[in-house]
Amino acid sequence: MFTVRRLTVSERSKATDEQLDWFAEQMRNNTFRFAKTMPGCPHYYTLRNTWSNDKDFVDCVQLIRESGYDEAFGGTRFIYLNANGYKYWTMGAPLDETILINRAKVDKK
Repeated sequence: MFTVRRLTVSERSKATDEQLDWFAEQMRNNTFRFAKTMPGCPHYYTLRNTWSNDKDFVDCVQLIRESGYDEAFGGTRFIYLNANGYKYWTMGAPLDETILINRAKVDKK
């Protein structure tokens, strides 16, 4: 198993409008696949190796982790960032081992 130090809420910075616009564009411009193995928890994912620019993928992951919010799912806390009507998250692996970004529709409560 791996250990990654997570930023505390007070250590995270608020993303600028320009960063969020750039992030939203990256998410629109990359392909997401439906996670067929989890039909009870409908979500999609994009794979790092399908992105034409690895630096953009890394920058998106860092933006999620540095500017996102905590939310629990199934007893585990993840860091999410919202854009385009979706919430985006990674599984928390070290950056060089992160291979995907997940997304799910934002719940309308």
